[in-house]
Amino acid sequence: QTLHGYSVNPLYRYISTVFGKEETERLFALYKVGTSKKWGGSTIFWQIDVNGSVRTGKIMKYDDKTGHRIKEPHSLVTWVHSELKLPDFTLRQCFFGEHLLTDKATTKTIAIVESEKTAIIATHFISDFVWLATGGMNGCFNKDAVEVLSGREVVLVPDLGATDKWKSKIPLLQSVCKRVVISNILEDNATDEQKTKGLDIADFLLMTETPQMALQRLIKQHPPLQHLIDSLGLVLVEDP
Repeated sequence: QTLHGYSVNPLYRYISTVFGKEETERLFALYKVGTSKKWGGSTIFWQIDVNGSVRTGKIMKYDDKTGHRIKEPHSLVTWVHSELKLPDFTLRQCFFGEHLLTDKATTKTIAIVESEKTAIIATHFISDFVWLATGGMNGCFNKDAVEVLSGREVVLVPDLGATDKWKSKIPLLQSVCKRVVISNILEDNATDEQKTKGLDIADFLLMTETPQMALQRLIKQHPPLQHLIDSLGLVLVEDP
């Protein structure tokens, strides 16, 4: 019932200015991202396990202009099971995006990041991987949750500043995974300022302006351009 109402979903509104509505709808459908009325419109990241069971949903409020989480005056984050006041509920988290592993035929390497938003954005840019999110620095790094990675090749892509913490999880993952590597690409290329901010791979991917981003920037500078595009039925064509 939450997989609609994207006009009031700040994260949807932000990502659609970057990738366009069609691609954003594809990504939201792929990850089954929902919309909550909480705080006047928020994003629900449903945690759906490999068996298709919904474990819970994390509700987060974003800024529709920057795509960043609302953290002032305090972080706006809650859980669906808390909002529904479910009696006798026991939370057993799974990876965000885990339902994408139901296709046993896929042999794609699994890339794991911290943020749900990052998994969605990275999927657009790098579709060679199945992108999952832990939902936090520690998130799903426990014996039960990592069982779903059994026999798979896994790449860990930690946020800046979290690499050492995630390296400590490698023995746990090696006990079930076919192969585990940790990416140092962010640490090796980031400036001191970027490291202080704790940027993640999505931040770096979004630094490269896509044709859609360029179009949206032009529309912002010249609002009548949108009317011209709509009235003539123009479609953005990207070079292959």
